This record gives sequence, structure tokens and C-alpha cells, in this order.
Amino acid sequence: MQGINRLFQLGLLLGLELGLEGALPPPCDSQIYCTGELLRQVQMAKLYEDDKHFVDMPLTKAPDQVLKAFDELQKSSGGNLSRDQLKTFVSEHFTDPGQEMQTWIPEDWKDSPKFLQNISDTRLRAWAADLHNLWKKLGRKIKPEVLKQPDQYSLIYSAHPFIVPGGRFIEFYYWDSYWVMEGLLLSEMSKTVKGMLQNFLDMVKHYGHIPNGGRVYYQQRSQPPLLTLMMDRYLKYTNDLDFLRENINILDQELNFWRHNRSVSISHNKKNYTLNRYHVPYGGPRPESYSKDAELAELLPMGARESLWTELKGGAESGWDFSSRWFIGSNYLLDIKTSQIVPVDLNAILCQAENLMSTFYSQLGNLQMSENYLREQTQRKEAMKALLWNETLGSWFDYNLENGQQNHAFYPSNLSPLWAGCFSDLDTVKKNIKYLEDNKILAYKHGVPTSLQISGQQWDFPNAWAPLQDLVVKGLAESASAQAQEAAFQLAQKWIQTNFDVYQKNKAMYEKYDISTDSGEPGGGGEYRVQVRGQPLRGRVCARVAVTGQPAFHLTRCVPSPGGLRLDQWRRPAVPDSLRGPADLRVRACAAPH
Repeated sequence: MQGINRLFQLGLLLGLELGLEGALPPPCDSQIYCTGELLRQVQMAKLYEDDKHFVDMPLTKAPDQVLKAFDELQKSSGGNLSRDQLKTFVSEHFTDPGQEMQTWIPEDWKDSPKFLQNISDTRLRAWAADLHNLWKKLGRKIKPEVLKQPDQYSLIYSAHPFIVPGGRFIEFYYWDSYWVMEGLLLSEMSKTVKGMLQNFLDMVKHYGHIPNGGRVYYQQRSQPPLLTLMMDRYLKYTNDLDFLRENINILDQELNFWRHNRSVSISHNKKNYTLNRYHVPYGGPRPESYSKDAELAELLPMGARESLWTELKGGAESGWDFSSRWFIGSNYLLDIKTSQIVPVDLNAILCQAENLMSTFYSQLGNLQMSENYLREQTQRKEAMKALLWNETLGSWFDYNLENGQQNHAFYPSNLSPLWAGCFSDLDTVKKNIKYLEDNKILAYKHGVPTSLQISGQQWDFPNAWAPLQDLVVKGLAESASAQAQEAAFQLAQKWIQTNFDVYQKNKAMYEKYDISTDSGEPGGGGEYRVQVRGQPLRGRVCARVAVTGQPAFHLTRCVPSPGGLRLDQWRRPAVPDSLRGPADLRVRACAAPH
């Protein structure tokens, strides 16, 4: 395999890039959850099918007492602990994950929000109602013990209740929460959204950024910076300018983290540009995937292992953990170099955030800061056009810092500037449609593939993920091009049909789908089994793309789908922003042919 053949060279390059090995700090200070001999031995013994299980377990007593007991056990056994000894020790000093939280039914949940009332197709309405009911099952509230004795938990305390993704993910996650909030707003649950927003704002005040998720071992890595976009969606629904005024400086603080810790300067055609990347310079295996990271690193020279682990953390920070997007030289995970890639979608998100911040500051009367952010966005657009845009191929592409070239492989993220509104040339939309056609993306029956690369990773072919459908569909639908809107409709209908059909068979929504099969099935690959994701975040079918009572597109005709469902197509209406938001796509169900 090509990746194996260049292991030693990769190790040398990574070692040179990061300098002295062993100097990198662990992902958090905990000698139990982030570093130390107890963590190493338990995880390498593989007491649990999923490494995440152990680092999610609360302690039954103070950490120093647990560590002292572990040291004594090691001494008494001559430093050679059996798997059974480790298992007994863990059962005596830890409790099962999740006991530090309680199920919480959101106070603003209601039986029949407007979007349900406006769905005329009975099957779709029943499906949407099932998904709406899941808010009651996925709400969590952290128990006060976590605040009183934080060292005994890996869970990061949040003052306000929140919605979790489901499956193995029993805590909050940053970028997932953006789509959760859109679904909550559709369900008329703005109070819950405000609480989740306040939790994130508190995180920024405490850490300077929002961690990847609600665990201490995620502390030093973030995820795609969607906080400003979350605030925008909440404001569109509530017009709560007082909340914005109270927190505008915290939004600025988060973007400052990305400005100073995740930016890179690039010289191109005698001009210097600044764009952003994912980069997590913290050492050791990821605690929640410890054994996998450690075993992978054994294939590398000792001096290159820390570098590999930082790149894996960077891939996790992207949300795409893992994907051929981050590999340089092969489709093998050992060749991951996330920090050497300038991603299109990260910069598109920041571009939209800068535009929103300019608008926010203008609304609050701070014209100087408004102009500063507008200037930053203009500079980013110029940099993206110079480095990421490819006129010949008609789309944007990730930029490889090592060789100064674009990665011309297909990823839905290539179109994310359309979703973010981060482009100026109106012909850009037509060029992106041609790009999709040239790569035969519109021909897939069940949705937009995550890539066309077969790597065995979950963020590659044949999987399709809901947030990436949103990037492509919304980007096309919000354009002024009738051709793009038609393509968006067809893609949305395929995705809705896939989710609906699988739900009818399994009564479950999944985080990803295998679109290479005839019928569409739950996806696979990567580090863990495919997860049942209960919340409408993962379907986005009812919460964002499929069914709603607040249409941003009015009915023009009914189109039969392959399985017999009939969905409305749309045209742009004159709908107030308070109803449709800046970039919402809505598709409604038809009761009968027109």
C-alpha cells in the first residue's frame, strides 16, 4: 500500500514540521480522562467495545484517591495488571456513563407546531410527528453534582439543558447543534435554543472557544465555528436584540480564537493572503479513540507519533473524522495531514460569520466594528477566489499547503461558498451546476455522496451525510437560477425519499446513509458502528429540508417520487425574513396531484 511505503518519509516530515516531540501538552489536565497510565492501560486492554465508554464514566471518589489506589494495585501486582484486574478496578471506582445527566423534556415543546398542521400527506405528517416527538427523548440536563465536583466527571458542566445527538453521543456537540437549533426553531422552541446558545457563549467566556463536544477530553479542539450563524438563526426567529447586545463581544471573542490560532498566511503570485485551517497542537492519542490511535501510531517511527496524533485531532476538529480530504499521498489514514489543508467549507463559514458580524454591529450602532468585519470578509473573498476557486473546473477546492496546489477531488464542501453566500460573480452558480453534472453527482439516486473516494472512512464514498445535503441543496436553492433551484429540488426529494424509506423499514433515522445500494441503507465505515441519530438534526428532513408550515418556496407543481411520495416544488415568494430566514429551503407534501 502506498501509505505504508512512505511511512518513514512521512514520519520524518511530520517530525520536522512540529519540532521537538514530547513537548506537546495533553488534551486536558486530567490524569484519568486525558493522560496517564490508568487511561493507557484500560484503553489498551479494550475493556469496552468503544473507547469512548471508559472516558465517559464518572468517578465514585476524588481523582487523587483513584490514582493512589491504582498505583497501589500496580505495585502489589508487580506492574503487570491482568484484564480482569483492570475490569474489577474500573467497576469499583467508576460508574456507568450518562448517570451525571437526567432526561429533560423541553418546557417549550408543544404537541402540534404549525409545520405539522400544514403537512397534508398523512404519511409524511406521521413521520414528521415522530421526529418532533424525539425532542422529548433527547433533552438532557446536567445534575448539580457535576458543578460541585467537576474533577470526578469528564462531562463539562452546562447551566442550561440541551439536546444531544443520540447513540454513543450523549453530550452536546458543537457543529451538530447548529442543525439541531434550526429544527428546534421550526418546532417553535426558541427558549430551548436560547439556553443552548447561552451554554456555548459560556464556553467561549471560559475557554476562549467552543470545545468539539461537552467532555474535557474535547477541550483543546473545536469544530466548525457556527456560533455566529446560530445567533443569526435565533435572531431571525425572535428579534431578541438585547440578547445580541449582551453577547456580541463574546461572538467576537470566538472569531478571534480562529483568527489567532487557526489562520495561515499564504504567498501566491506575489501577494499574501490569510485563510483558516484546522490545527490542534496537543499530544497523545485521542482519549475517546485511544487504542485505535495508539495502534495506528505503532506503524510509524517513535518520533513521528505525536505528529500523527495532532493531525488526527485536527481531522476530528473539522467534523469530518475521517476523510480522504485530509490525506496527502494516499487514501490511507496514516497519511493524514489536516493542518496542511486549507478547507473550503471552514473559510466559507467564517466568510458568512464575518458578514453577519458586520450586520450585527451595524444594527447595534457600532459602525467602526461593522466596517472592520466587512473589510475582513472582503479580504477573505479575495483570498478564496485567488487560492480556492478554479475557473476551469467551475468550483472551489481545498488548498494543499505542502505543494501549493488545489485538491480537485469532489467533496460537497466544494460548493459551500454558495451555501454561505460568499461569492460575487452571478455566473458562479451556473458553473457549479456544470461541475456537479461533470462529476455525475446529480445522477445518484439517494443523495449527494460525501466524496467519490473509497477509503474505508465514514466521510467518504459511499456515505451521504445530512449536513452536506444541506450545504449543496440550500446553496443551489437560494440562487436566482431556475436551473439551480430545479437541481436543488431533485436532490432534496431524493434525500427525503431515502430517509423516509429507511425509516419505514427500521423506524430509525441514521447519521449517514450508504447511497451505493439500490434502496439506500444505513452507512458504515470509520471508527464506530453507524449511529441511530434520533433528532431531526440528522434527518433534517422534517427540521430543515422536507416539511414545514413556513415555506420559503411556494407550491408550483407536484412531482411524483420513485416510492410514491409526492412533494411540492417551489418558487421564490415574497416572504418576510422573520418567516423564512436568510437561507431556508422548504419543501411541503402534496395531498393529491395537481
